[in-house]
Amino acid sequence: MTQNSDTEICSLCRTETKQIFYQDKYRKYFQCPACDLIFVPPKNFLSLKEDKARYDLHQNSPQDQGYRQFLSRLFIPLQELLPPGSYGLDFGSGPGPTLSLMFEAIGHHIEIYDYFYAPNHSLLKKKYDFITASEVVEHLHDPKKELDTLWCSLKTGGVLGIMTKLALDSLSFSRWHYKNDLTHVCFFSKNTFKWLAAFWQAEVTFIDKDVIIFHKK
Repeated sequence: MTQNSDTEICSLCRTETKQIFYQDKYRKYFQCPACDLIFVPPKNFLSLKEDKARYDLHQNSPQDQGYRQFLSRLFIPLQELLPPGSYGLDFGSGPGPTLSLMFEAIGHHIEIYDYFYAPNHSLLKKKYDFITASEVVEHLHDPKKELDTLWCSLKTGGVLGIMTKLALDSLSFSRWHYKNDLTHVCFFSKNTFKWLAAFWQAEVTFIDKDVIIFHKK
């Protein structure tokens, strides 16, 4: 579903685009012709107060075995790549940090950072063996800046593990519950992550349907 509109700037690669990928009663979704990112214009972002109010509704906790099982889709393939005693960062740890506890239980040390719940910005200036971002990247208002910050915080030879649902074609998108969360403002496809890997000169591996691992050369 495409039509002409005012020009928007891709929030990942900064390319100008007029291509509307989809539109519903809440907002328009543009698709970048360069990196394939589907993104919502800033004018349609929720306020920070509204964002946090929605995040506060999340019921995830370390005691929830279903949540741990969900995180295992990222945890298991990532931990297989790590030397013993690796130093990591859980970016976007949320109100109930869990992934960090899972890594610490097997001997790694991991910091937690969250814009709302653990805003220790000094942690983004350190260097890590691994970084995790589970169900985070779809919330980023400025993915170029924030993902580049993470990449710069990763040591050579390190790994960045991302969990996010991948965007498909426009028909699938129109039926996709993922877009209905108004805190979700950018949607990545396999092509988007391949573009990012080329930009970073990194290796990227797609695991299952929603787990992506970048290797820093």
